[in-house]
Amino acid sequence: MAVLREAPPASWDDKAGSLEWDCWETVEHLSDDLFAYAAQLGPKTPPLDGEVPFVYERRRPGGPANTIHANREAGPAGLLQVLEASGALLVAMVRTTPPQTRAHHVFGASDPEGFAAMGIVETLVHTHDLAQGLGLAWNPPADLCLRVLLRLFPDAPSSTDPWLTLLWATGRGELPGQPRLTTWRWYGTPRS
Repeated sequence: MAVLREAPPASWDDKAGSLEWDCWETVEHLSDDLFAYAAQLGPKTPPLDGEVPFVYERRRPGGPANTIHANREAGPAGLLQVLEASGALLVAMVRTTPPQTRAHHVFGASDPEGFAAMGIVETLVHTHDLAQGLGLAWNPPADLCLRVLLRLFPDAPSSTDPWLTLLWATGRGELPGQPRLTTWRWYGTPRS
Protein backbone atom coordinates (compact mmCIF):
# COMPACT_ATOMS: atom_id res chain seq x y z
CA MET A 1 0.00 0.00 0.00
CA ALA A 2 2.80 2.41 0.88
CA VAL A 3 4.49 1.95 -2.50
CA LEU A 4 1.25 2.30 -4.47
CA ARG A 5 0.35 5.49 -2.62
CA GLU A 6 3.49 7.05 -4.14
CA ALA A 7 2.12 6.71 -7.69
CA PRO A 8 1.52 9.90 -9.66
CA PRO A 9 -2.26 10.40 -10.04
CA ALA A 10 -2.03 10.56 -13.84
CA SER A 11 -0.29 7.14 -14.07
CA TRP A 12 -3.26 4.97 -13.15
CA ASP A 13 -4.42 4.79 -16.77
CA ASP A 14 -1.01 3.47 -17.92
CA LYS A 15 -0.57 -0.19 -18.80
CA ALA A 16 0.41 -2.40 -15.83
CA GLY A 17 3.68 -4.07 -16.76
CA SER A 18 3.19 -6.85 -19.30
CA LEU A 19 -0.58 -7.04 -18.67
CA GLU A 20 -3.23 -5.85 -21.12
CA TRP A 21 -4.94 -3.97 -18.29
CA ASP A 22 -4.21 -0.50 -17.08
CA CYS A 23 -3.03 0.07 -13.52
CA TRP A 24 -6.52 1.03 -12.28
CA GLU A 25 -8.01 -2.18 -13.69
CA THR A 26 -5.16 -4.22 -12.24
CA VAL A 27 -5.85 -2.92 -8.72
CA GLU A 28 -9.54 -3.69 -9.23
CA HIS A 29 -8.60 -7.21 -10.37
CA LEU A 30 -6.32 -7.70 -7.36
CA SER A 31 -9.05 -6.39 -5.05
CA ASP A 32 -11.48 -8.78 -6.70
CA ASP A 33 -9.12 -11.74 -6.23
CA LEU A 34 -8.71 -11.02 -2.53
CA PHE A 35 -12.45 -10.53 -2.10
CA ALA A 36 -13.25 -13.72 -4.04
CA TYR A 37 -10.87 -15.85 -1.97
CA ALA A 38 -12.44 -14.47 1.22
CA ALA A 39 -15.92 -15.09 -0.17
CA GLN A 40 -15.14 -18.74 -0.95
CA LEU A 41 -14.41 -19.30 2.74
CA GLY A 42 -17.49 -17.37 3.90
CA PRO A 43 -20.43 -19.78 3.69
CA LYS A 44 -21.04 -22.07 6.64
CA THR A 45 -20.54 -24.93 4.18
CA PRO A 46 -18.22 -23.58 1.49
CA PRO A 47 -18.91 -24.82 -2.04
CA LEU A 48 -16.59 -27.50 -3.37
CA ASP A 49 -18.03 -27.64 -6.88
CA GLY A 50 -17.88 -24.00 -7.96
CA GLU A 51 -17.44 -20.42 -6.89
CA VAL A 52 -19.87 -18.52 -4.70
CA PRO A 53 -22.12 -17.19 -7.52
CA PHE A 54 -21.32 -13.49 -7.58
CA VAL A 55 -21.74 -11.69 -10.90
CA TYR A 56 -18.49 -10.89 -12.65
CA GLU A 57 -18.61 -8.09 -15.22
CA ARG A 58 -16.16 -6.44 -17.60
CA ARG A 59 -16.17 -2.66 -17.82
CA ARG A 60 -14.65 -2.83 -21.31
CA PRO A 61 -13.82 -5.57 -23.84
CA GLY A 62 -10.54 -7.16 -22.79
CA GLY A 63 -10.75 -5.77 -19.26
CA PRO A 64 -10.84 -7.98 -16.18
CA ALA A 65 -14.14 -9.62 -15.24
CA ASN A 66 -14.69 -8.49 -11.65
CA THR A 67 -17.31 -8.30 -8.96
CA ILE A 68 -15.34 -5.52 -7.29
CA HIS A 69 -15.04 -2.17 -9.06
CA ALA A 70 -13.83 1.04 -7.45
CA ASN A 71 -15.70 4.32 -7.83
CA ARG A 72 -13.53 6.40 -10.19
CA GLU A 73 -14.80 9.58 -8.59
CA ALA A 74 -12.98 8.56 -5.39
CA GLY A 75 -9.68 8.73 -7.30
CA PRO A 76 -6.56 6.70 -6.59
CA ALA A 77 -6.97 7.09 -2.82
CA GLY A 78 -10.41 5.47 -3.06
CA LEU A 79 -9.07 2.74 -5.34
CA LEU A 80 -6.42 1.88 -2.77
CA GLN A 81 -9.04 1.84 0.00
CA VAL A 82 -10.92 -0.79 -2.00
CA LEU A 83 -7.72 -2.84 -2.26
CA GLU A 84 -6.94 -2.49 1.44
CA ALA A 85 -10.50 -3.43 2.42
CA SER A 86 -10.46 -6.51 0.16
CA GLY A 87 -7.15 -7.63 1.65
CA ALA A 88 -8.52 -7.13 5.16
CA LEU A 89 -11.53 -9.31 4.31
CA LEU A 90 -9.26 -12.15 3.23
CA VAL A 91 -7.10 -11.77 6.35
CA ALA A 92 -10.19 -11.89 8.56
CA MET A 93 -11.61 -14.96 6.82
CA VAL A 94 -8.30 -16.84 6.95
CA ARG A 95 -7.90 -16.06 10.65
CA THR A 96 -11.44 -17.12 11.59
CA THR A 97 -12.04 -20.11 9.31
CA PRO A 98 -11.19 -23.51 10.80
CA PRO A 99 -8.05 -24.93 9.16
CA GLN A 100 -9.83 -28.14 8.11
CA THR A 101 -12.30 -26.12 5.97
CA ARG A 102 -12.10 -26.72 2.23
CA ALA A 103 -13.52 -24.49 -0.51
CA HIS A 104 -13.53 -24.49 -4.29
CA HIS A 105 -10.75 -23.10 -6.42
CA VAL A 106 -10.39 -23.76 -10.13
CA PHE A 107 -7.02 -25.46 -9.46
CA GLY A 108 -8.49 -27.70 -6.76
CA ALA A 109 -10.19 -27.30 -3.39
CA SER A 110 -8.04 -25.43 -0.90
CA ASP A 111 -7.88 -24.61 2.79
CA PRO A 112 -7.61 -21.19 4.48
CA GLU A 113 -3.80 -21.38 4.39
CA GLY A 114 -3.93 -22.05 0.64
CA PHE A 115 -6.28 -19.12 0.02
CA ALA A 116 -3.96 -16.90 2.08
CA ALA A 117 -1.00 -18.03 -0.04
CA MET A 118 -2.97 -17.39 -3.24
CA GLY A 119 -3.82 -13.90 -2.04
CA ILE A 120 -0.16 -13.25 -1.27
CA VAL A 121 0.96 -14.44 -4.71
CA GLU A 122 -1.68 -12.26 -6.39
CA THR A 123 -0.57 -9.30 -4.29
CA LEU A 124 3.13 -9.82 -4.97
CA VAL A 125 2.92 -10.34 -8.73
CA HIS A 126 0.30 -7.67 -9.36
CA THR A 127 2.24 -5.18 -7.24
CA HIS A 128 5.16 -6.02 -9.52
CA ASP A 129 2.97 -5.33 -12.58
CA LEU A 130 1.75 -2.10 -11.02
CA ALA A 131 5.23 -0.93 -10.00
CA GLN A 132 6.36 -1.39 -13.61
CA GLY A 133 3.37 0.52 -14.98
CA LEU A 134 3.51 3.27 -12.38
CA GLY A 135 7.29 3.69 -12.56
CA LEU A 136 7.85 2.70 -8.92
CA ALA A 137 10.69 0.72 -7.33
CA TRP A 138 9.51 -2.29 -5.36
CA ASN A 139 10.92 -5.61 -4.16
CA PRO A 140 9.09 -7.98 -1.81
CA PRO A 141 10.63 -9.82 1.13
CA ALA A 142 12.45 -12.96 0.00
CA ASP A 143 11.09 -15.02 2.91
CA LEU A 144 7.51 -14.27 1.89
CA CYS A 145 8.24 -15.29 -1.70
CA LEU A 146 9.87 -18.50 -0.48
CA ARG A 147 6.90 -19.40 1.73
CA VAL A 148 4.37 -19.07 -1.10
CA LEU A 149 6.65 -20.91 -3.50
CA LEU A 150 6.86 -23.83 -1.08
CA ARG A 151 3.07 -23.81 -0.52
CA LEU A 152 1.80 -23.27 -4.07
CA PHE A 153 4.63 -24.12 -6.48
CA PRO A 154 6.17 -27.34 -5.12
CA ASP A 155 7.93 -28.09 -8.42
CA ALA A 156 9.66 -24.70 -8.68
CA PRO A 157 13.44 -24.66 -8.35
CA SER A 158 14.50 -24.23 -4.73
CA SER A 159 18.11 -23.13 -5.25
CA THR A 160 17.30 -19.84 -7.00
CA ASP A 161 16.39 -16.37 -5.73
CA PRO A 162 12.82 -16.68 -4.35
CA TRP A 163 11.50 -13.45 -5.94
CA LEU A 164 12.95 -14.23 -9.38
CA THR A 165 11.61 -17.78 -9.04
CA LEU A 166 8.13 -16.51 -8.19
CA LEU A 167 8.20 -14.17 -11.18
CA TRP A 168 9.28 -17.12 -13.33
CA ALA A 169 6.63 -19.44 -11.84
CA THR A 170 3.91 -16.90 -12.73
CA GLY A 171 5.12 -16.34 -16.28
CA ARG A 172 6.65 -12.93 -15.58
CA GLY A 173 10.35 -13.57 -15.86
CA GLU A 174 13.31 -15.61 -16.96
CA LEU A 175 15.13 -18.05 -14.71
CA PRO A 176 18.56 -19.42 -15.69
CA GLY A 177 18.37 -23.04 -16.76
CA GLN A 178 14.56 -23.02 -17.03
CA PRO A 179 12.33 -22.45 -20.06
CA ARG A 180 10.21 -19.30 -19.88
CA LEU A 181 6.65 -20.19 -18.88
CA THR A 182 3.82 -19.10 -21.15
CA THR A 183 1.17 -20.86 -19.06
CA TRP A 184 1.30 -21.55 -15.37
CA ARG A 185 -0.72 -22.60 -12.37
CA TRP A 186 -0.33 -23.12 -8.68
CA TYR A 187 -1.29 -26.07 -6.50
CA GLY A 188 -3.47 -24.86 -3.63
CA THR A 189 -4.67 -28.26 -2.49
CA PRO A 190 -3.69 -28.90 1.14
CA ARG A 191 -0.58 -30.94 1.79
CA SER A 192 -1.04 -34.07 3.91
